[in-house]
Amino acid sequence: MAASRQGFTVVEVVLALALAGFFALGTAYTVQRLGPKLDLQAGIWEVTAGLNQARFQAIMSGASVRVRFVPSGFVFERYDAAEAAWRPARAVTLAGVRVRANNALVFHPEGTVSNLASITVGNARGTYRITVAITGRIRALRTG
Repeated sequence: MAASRQGFTVVEVVLALALAGFFALGTAYTVQRLGPKLDLQAGIWEVTAGLNQARFQAIMSGASVRVRFVPSGFVFERYDAAEAAWRPARAVTLAGVRVRANNALVFHPEGTVSNLASITVGNARGTYRITVAITGRIRALRTG
């Protein structure tokens, strides 16, 4: 009578653990490489959405809205006509990217923009330049 076999041998268990470790290592490497790419895409989307939001806020409220860029993100400011000053409305911080602009954008109630700017958003995975036309049209192009 043959003895029935129950369970796994030590060799089978070690082989299964080695394969699981190999797949976990490959997954961790892939996720690590995707991080900067996803940060860059999120940064571009956040800046373009923020610019569109500032434009529509200016149109809907009838007051000028300024977008001022800082290295960690950007700040929305509304113009207070009574005090003739810009008042901070909201700040947006972008993780994993650096933002630079040559000017602060001012969106007017007509939907137009003054103080034209060229904005760069980048990290280790690349750089995008976002331009805003005088009509308020926003365009993002990969530069590096």
